[in-house]
Amino acid sequence: MNAPSRPAHRPVWISADSGDFELFKAQVAQRTRVEDVPQAVDVVQNIPIYSGASVAAAASKPEGRRDLTAEWAWVFADGPGIVVIRDALPDTGVVDRATAIFEQIIAEEKAANLGGGDHFAKPGANDRIWNSLEKHCLADPANFAAYYSANALALASEAWLGPAYQMTAQVNRVNPGGAAQVPHRDYHLGFMSPDQMARFPAHIHGVSPLLTLQGAVAHCDMAVETGPTMMLPFSQQFHEGYLAFGRPEFQAHFAQHHVQLPLQKGDALFFNPAVMHGAGTNRTADRFRMVNLLQVSSAFGRAMESVDRTRMSRAVFPVLRQGGPGINVANVIAATAEGYPFPTNLDRNPPIGGLAPRTMADFLAQAVRDGWTDDQLDAALADLSRKNTT
Repeated sequence: MNAPSRPAHRPVWISADSGDFELFKAQVAQRTRVEDVPQAVDVVQNIPIYSGASVAAAASKPEGRRDLTAEWAWVFADGPGIVVIRDALPDTGVVDRATAIFEQIIAEEKAANLGGGDHFAKPGANDRIWNSLEKHCLADPANFAAYYSANALALASEAWLGPAYQMTAQVNRVNPGGAAQVPHRDYHLGFMSPDQMARFPAHIHGVSPLLTLQGAVAHCDMAVETGPTMMLPFSQQFHEGYLAFGRPEFQAHFAQHHVQLPLQKGDALFFNPAVMHGAGTNRTADRFRMVNLLQVSSAFGRAMESVDRTRMSRAVFPVLRQGGPGINVANVIAATAEGYPFPTNLDRNPPIGGLAPRTMADFLAQAVRDGWTDDQLDAALADLSRKNTT
């Protein structure tokens, strides 16, 4: 009996040099066919456009909800990767009230000199509200409830992540003259340096986009000259993109072939986080382009048990500091301390000088390396705990 055939081995490790540029060009040269997105009202620059009214109608019936989310799941995974919903929040009064809340928060935080960091733009090019979700809810619960009652926001999240998703949001206001972001992929791997990304095996590069969905709600009319998000449809299909997209040929191809759709107040945009994208330049002299950026996470991105890693780090530190035969400091730190910087409070712990703040594991490693006292480590961990709370 012949042995069953096996698929060819794929490389486990990839680098910035990995990935076939010609394959990438062929992938992003695909076209969205109208018959692939029958519930869309239009296809513009390869991006399917949906009506908020039809989305709300679909949400009211189980079969309609199932059919629409199935179509969007295909778009995010195997289609262009992007959907736009016109009038996703049809009551512009709700949007205007939220805008007023956000503008007040921006003014208050500027006066308090909070924040100042950003992931993909220079400080000052825009105004950020980190954790706009919680701040919005606490400032005006009624407006928050009206805002997040929108079926378009719920169905897009369910289509990619299923139920029990975790909503987060950050307001971004791009000021007149604010320069474009560097084209990139997003959270999780997209918030790492190339060296950090390369430490994750190739299959995790395929898993990362399945853990989050990116979205944005327009809080004003956004003509192309105000710099709406630049996007490259179908680019989420390129497996090596987290590392490869920083190469000059990919950046040049994006510059030549990206698309930008104007949005109206209350429209929503959702896309696979692996789509190559970046906020555009606001070329106007007097228009402030405000969007509420939604980053929705899978319910499954959590450990099974609650673990007090701060307490564990304090307990094991004297052993690590002393060292000795059989003690592998790096392995013990990996099993003990939190090695990932998120979630955090980006007001108190902004990504200044990099894409992400320092981790508990970073502080514990430094404490061992530099011979800190117990009190020094306690102070650093207490400060980190404070920074991670809202």
